[in-house]
Amino acid sequence: MLFSRILLAVQALVLAGLGIAYFVRPEEMTNLSGMLLMAPAAITDVRAYYGGLQIGLATYLLLAMSRVDLTRAALTLLVLLYSAMALARIGGLWLDGGLQQTFNLTALLLEVVSVGLCFVALRQSSR
Repeated sequence: MLFSRILLAVQALVLAGLGIAYFVRPEEMTNLSGMLLMAPAAITDVRAYYGGLQIGLATYLLLAMSRVDLTRAALTLLVLLYSAMALARIGGLWLDGGLQQTFNLTALLLEVVSVGLCFVALRQSSR
């Protein structure tokens, strides 16, 4: 259970940090992946989706750390979310010719590692 709580804490810190960065500095953060925000509506959308969603998920993970009944649910959620992101990213890399996309290859590596760690924590918490 300690491994699960540490993993949830690390995930929460990373997600909160990224969420705050996307909310406060959306143009700079999206430029890292090559996206350009061309209109105020796009900036607001990035603040809400990339900022707010990650901050909300981080908050849920922190709550799940303090309640044993939510720990497995939070780990399951992370496995599903990171798996879906990794599969979608693989599809995008295949469709868009992504062998030179350093940003997306790095993100894919982090997603796959996160899936693996969350899956291990999930298995350990079921014992």
